[in-house]
Amino acid sequence: MQLLGLQRTLVDNHRGCIFVFEGWDAAGKGGVIKRMTAGLDPRGFEVHATKAPTNEEQQYPYLHRFWSRIPKYGKIGIFDRSWYGRVLVERVEGFASNEQWLKAYNEINYFEKFLHQQGYIIIKFWLHISKEEQLRRFQERQDNPLKRWKITEEDWRNREKWDEYETAVEEMLERTSTDYSPWVVISGECKKSARLECMKIAVEAITNLKDD
Repeated sequence: MQLLGLQRTLVDNHRGCIFVFEGWDAAGKGGVIKRMTAGLDPRGFEVHATKAPTNEEQQYPYLHRFWSRIPKYGKIGIFDRSWYGRVLVERVEGFASNEQWLKAYNEINYFEKFLHQQGYIIIKFWLHISKEEQLRRFQERQDNPLKRWKITEEDWRNREKWDEYETAVEEMLERTSTDYSPWVVISGECKKSARLECMKIAVEAITNLKDD
């Protein structure tokens, strides 16, 4: 309910808000987003589930497809995975060259800085779980017919490269967390606590705008 009340603050101040969700597979990103949006006015937000770029999208500079998804002033844009795919999955899986993903750090920082200068609030959540907890959740999904659709062969393959992803994550957090677009690391070991913490941070981000 607090977020619903604060949606009006964005409209009144002609500001936009962007929440980015990244994290380990099965860390609970979808659950957080579902709870966060449950009480929002659906006219004031949009959720973008980022997938691999299409052949058409690959004909443009990397960030092109994200520019078109930036919310209008007065609205909230929520990204379930995002432009950080270039320095995470594309880096680890070899879909981007070393030159491309190394260059992406500066490209992303400039992108976010420009959005900040144009009046956008940007908060980036990294949902973290241990390797052991991820395995438990994978096995739970595998064994439950109602949840089996959530687990894929790709998830298992990604897990085999945990150490490589961990290196990429640590470098991403170090090189792209800024005053104007900070990363917030959330422990996802307890799903309920993670959801509450993300909600609290989201409310504070917009409340600070109201208090300016």
